Formats: sequence, C-alpha cells, structure tokens
Amino acid sequence: MNKAILPGIVMGMATLSLANAQEWRSAYTDTDSSNCVMLATDPGYSSELACPGYKGYPLLIADSDLRMFVSYGFDARDEMAASQTMPGFNTIGEKLEWLIADHPDLGEQPVASILRYHLDRSEGFIPDTQVLVVTRIEPGNTCHVAYIDALANRNANVLARQAAADLVPGWDCRTMEVRRVGNLDPHSAN
Repeated sequence: MNKAILPGIVMGMATLSLANAQEWRSAYTDTDSSNCVMLATDPGYSSELACPGYKGYPLLIADSDLRMFVSYGFDARDEMAASQTMPGFNTIGEKLEWLIADHPDLGEQPVASILRYHLDRSEGFIPDTQVLVVTRIEPGNTCHVAYIDALANRNANVLARQAAADLVPGWDCRTMEVRRVGNLDPHSAN
C-alpha cells in the first residue's frame, strides 16, 4: 500500500468512529480536586492537577493567574486544550459532561466534553457570565471547539450537545477556529 495513502485511511477511520454522534451518550464526573494528584504548584500563582476523569480517563486541571485550563488524555500537557482558557479571571464548574462513543476495539471512549466556565468580569464593570466550552477529545487533536453563552441562551446545554455533534467529527485543532454558538453575551467583543 502507498505510504502516502495510509494516513488518510487512518484519519478517515477515526472520523467515521466520531461521525455517528447520535449514538453518543453523556456521563458526568466531578471536577473536585480531592481525587486529584498535585503535579506542580507555585503557591499563589499556579497549580497543575492530574485527575481521574470518566472511567479513569486522564484529566488535567490547571490554573495560572486566576485562569483555568482543562485538558485530556495521557499527553494532556501537550494538547492544545492545555493552553486554552476563557478571557479574564475564571473558574470551572463542579460537573464535567463527557460525551462517550463506543469504539469497536477500545470500548467506551470519550470523544468530547462540555464544561461550564464562570467568568469574573468585575474589573471591566460588566456582569459576570458563564460559558459552556465544548472540547474535542482525541489524542493529538484535543482542543476547544465551541463556546455557548450559558446565560444568553435558555437552552445552552442542548446547544452545546448539538454543537459537539455538528462540529467535533472531523474537527482539526491545528486549522480550525473555535465557533461561538447561539446568542452572544451583549458585553462580549464578538
């Protein structure tokens, strides 16, 4: 087989396994740090925690300068998600929604997540807000895919799940930009 064709076939097979989003199901875990292991800390400035995610799937929760970063997988530090956060000071919600698919060889595998970020915008003298962040989970291709303003949209969770179903299959973290879905916060820049 031509070596140039093989990567395309492998990528196509990975996309096929994600494409059937209607068969995804949700599972929830807590983001409580009591079950986590401290990997690094600079008191008062930053910390990095390794936490058990869905069925032990690796989860990295980090904070730096009052901003939270969440990434996934055995190489979570190297994923794009490890450097993505929301603007300004923020914290993450207590529950993490995992979108799970059945892989023919690996069994249940997380393919995406939905996590609520709480944005503190008091320095800008505008109201605080909440944003649901949809993240694609795939080794070497884990990143934010969509942002949904949780206060500007009555059906924010439904919008987040639909955004995951529409955008996660075939998403390329290196070439695609995060999408804003639904009504936007009137105080946001976009």
